[in-house]
Amino acid sequence: MRVSEGQLVLLVSEDDKTYLVQYRPGGKFVFHHGGITFPDELYFGDVLETTQGRKVMVLEPSTAELMIKVRRRTNIIYPREAGYIITHTNIQSGSRVVETGSGSGALTIALARVVGPQGRVYSFERRHEHLERAIENVRRAGLLDRVEFQLRDPAREGYPVGNVDLAVIDVPEPWTLVPAVRDALRGGGFWASLVPTVEQVVETVDALREHGFVTIRTVELLEREILVRRGKTRPRETMIGHIGYLTFARKLR
Repeated sequence: MRVSEGQLVLLVSEDDKTYLVQYRPGGKFVFHHGGITFPDELYFGDVLETTQGRKVMVLEPSTAELMIKVRRRTNIIYPREAGYIITHTNIQSGSRVVETGSGSGALTIALARVVGPQGRVYSFERRHEHLERAIENVRRAGLLDRVEFQLRDPAREGYPVGNVDLAVIDVPEPWTLVPAVRDALRGGGFWASLVPTVEQVVETVDALREHGFVTIRTVELLEREILVRRGKTRPRETMIGHIGYLTFARKLR
């Protein structure tokens, strides 16, 4: 597939280092194996040569790579949590989602890819500097036409949208948002929140129960990569351990 001007490409070096770069014909990129100059026509799957004679593969970035490589001011929701949210709720092409806590826009990118051009992600952030960074990252990913950002605290001001399919909450006090989320969700709509401590989970679950949410469950995800090498395959020394607890619930009518 041909790469469009301004589109993000994943450059992979011979030593498996990866770089997320915006393609511009004639543009240059310099790293530890030398520099490359982008040709006038570029295709995913091309192999370019650096000024030091090293090879660089041009690949299409995955959703996870777009998330991990955002320019961040905050911690992000990682791909494993984002994937779990997507597969354990109801969102699909055309869905409407509210996100509270835009952060650096990593989860926003994943949600926008799922809802597609016919769907909508409404992302709310309380801090101006975080909102600007999230907008920049989503624009860089080419998904800004599917997302509406707003500087707003829905816990105090409520949501300006309704009949949404999913509410994703990534703030320190998600329980304060339960009434506003209940008003914004359609019947059967989903709640998903992420917090780092058990105390926050308890407060959140109590509020969800108080406001009539059902099928409430909380999970923790752990991820360990396996190094596959003939005769010495084993787990990697480090792993992505605890990031937070995911809590899910559904609204009755």
